[in-house]
This record gives sequence, C-alpha cells and structure tokens, in this order.
Amino acid sequence: MEDRLLKVLRTVAPGTALRDGLENILRAKTGGLLVIGDSPEIIELAEGGFAVNAIFTPANLYELAKMDGAIIISNDIKKIIAANTQLIPNLSIPSSETGIRHRTAERVAKQTDSLVISISQRRGVITIYKGNLKYVLRDLGVILTKANQALQTMEKYRHVLDQAMTNLGILEFEDAVTLFDVAKVLQRTEMVLRVVKEIERYISELGTEGRLITMQMEELMVNVRQEALWVVYDYSPPGVEKTPETIVAMLNSWPSEDLLDLPLIARALGYSGSANILDLPVTSRGYRVLQKIPRLPIQVVGNMVQQFGVFRKILGATIEELDAVEGIGEVRARSIKEGLQRYHEQLVQERRV
Repeated sequence: MEDRLLKVLRTVAPGTALRDGLENILRAKTGGLLVIGDSPEIIELAEGGFAVNAIFTPANLYELAKMDGAIIISNDIKKIIAANTQLIPNLSIPSSETGIRHRTAERVAKQTDSLVISISQRRGVITIYKGNLKYVLRDLGVILTKANQALQTMEKYRHVLDQAMTNLGILEFEDAVTLFDVAKVLQRTEMVLRVVKEIERYISELGTEGRLITMQMEELMVNVRQEALWVVYDYSPPGVEKTPETIVAMLNSWPSEDLLDLPLIARALGYSGSANILDLPVTSRGYRVLQKIPRLPIQVVGNMVQQFGVFRKILGATIEELDAVEGIGEVRARSIKEGLQRYHEQLVQERRV
C-alpha cells in the first residue's frame, strides 16, 4: 500500500503538467472530477458529454473543468479523452463520502482501480483515490515543515546509530561482543529506515520542490542499509535457513513496538534462549569490518572468512597466513594488516569525541 501511495503521489506532484492543471482548477474554484485511465471499463461507466481527444495541457484541463461533468484522461496523461461526462459507478459499492462528486470518485476508483481525482469547489481540497486508497493532498508549506522535522529526527537517529556501530566495532576488535550489541545496532538501523519511509512520502508529494530534502536524506542514508546487511552476515548463526536479506526484510516489516524488543530481534537472527539471550557472547565473521579496507574486493573478503572462520583469527593472522589466502599477495596482506590497524585507531578516536 505504501509503494502504491508513493507512485500516486509522484503522478500528481509539483512539477508535473497534471499538478499544474489541478492548481489552476483549485485557484479558479470551479471544482472538478478527473479519471486517469481510458480502459473499456472506464468508458462503459461514462454517459453523455463529448469526445475531446485533445493533447493534454494544463490550460486545456482548466478550460474543460469549467463544465460540471467528469474529465477522462489517458493513462499516460498525454491526451484528454472526453469531458463533461457523467460517471455512473455501481451504487452497491460502499462509500464513506458525503458529497456527490467525492462519492462518485471513490466508487469509480474502487470499481476500476483507476486513479480518480476530486477537487472540492467549496473547500479547495484535492482528494485522490486509487482502488481502496484515499489521500488528501496537503499544502506544500505544511509538507516542507514536516519533512524538515523528519530530517532533524533522522539526523539524531543516525548519530545514535553511528555511536552504536562504533561501539560494536571496538568490541569486535576486543572479541567482546554480545547479542545485546548486535540487536541494538539492528534496532537503531531500522529506526533510521522508518524515518526514511516517512521522508520519502513527503518527497513524493513535494515533487520538484523536494530536491533539497532528497539530497539531505541521501547524504544521511549513506551505507545504512548495507551496513545492517553485513551485521546480519557477521552474526547469523550457522545453519539458519533464512538468508541475511530475508532477515533484514523481516525486521523491516515489523510493527514499531516489536522493534523495542531486543530479545525478539536476537531470535529473528536465529538464536534461541531465555530472557538472558542478550548476554550470549558472539563472534563476528568479519564481513563488515573488512569492507572498511580500501580496494579490497568482496570475493577476497569471502575467501578470508572461509579460510579463517571468525574475525579474531583474521585479526591475529600473520602476513604469511594472509598471503596464503586465494587472491591475497604479500602486498595486499600488508595492506590488510595496516588497514585494520587504521580502522581500529579511527574507532577509538570516534569514541573519544
């Protein structure tokens, strides 16, 4: 349903010809009823009016909206098919609306699964319907304010996530990680992603007005999803049937209250146990930390994990032992040792700041 809403919002977002036409109708206070779709099912619901078959432009849409009937527009929003038509949907379809225009719009949307837009003449409100979906477009100033508030929240969540990641990294070098530390990182990651979903809705509704919001969100989102995936690769126990991608997707689908339950996150990883499950010591395989070393191919990382099994053995390996791994020569072995040392120093420095 969320993806469906985002797609609809992008269709009517500022910067599109359709939104320009809707704004013209809104300012003229004429009201309007628009159906986006020219399937036979929609044509059968239309009675009266006249065929237009004109190129879609905001000006043409505005002029035709001066008449009372509905306007039928092609699926690609390039042609106006008909105007001043009366739509007669199945009256047995339930509707929660009170006005005739909005009741018709809701029923047509449910019956045909088409995008139907109703513009209120008196209230000056644009309501969009798509199947069982209903959404009232809000003032752009209100959306911008909410988007900026969400960005501030995301910045705070990202800061807390970075602290949790730094703490996990230091514990990995000390081989002192527990399931609590792993679950905390996954919880914080998912909290950031929840805010991202909300911001994406605002961006879809803002259209061209949301470019700066998009840039800020993308900067804050760098590596968040991938880091979470590497954490699952590092700590999912052997023999778990679910793939790391499946586990991350499952966490993404949980209701917000479930994310507060850290033992539940640990069980989602594949661990079992009592209330003390979070105290269980675990050892990283090393995928996430090894990704921090520049110019180290993922295939080589996989070879190292397969060869040594756990990160602490990779950390304690000699140059000769690393050199024996497929894809690693003496030069790369030294680069790995130096890269791990630099990353450890960076983590210690970040924790002090």
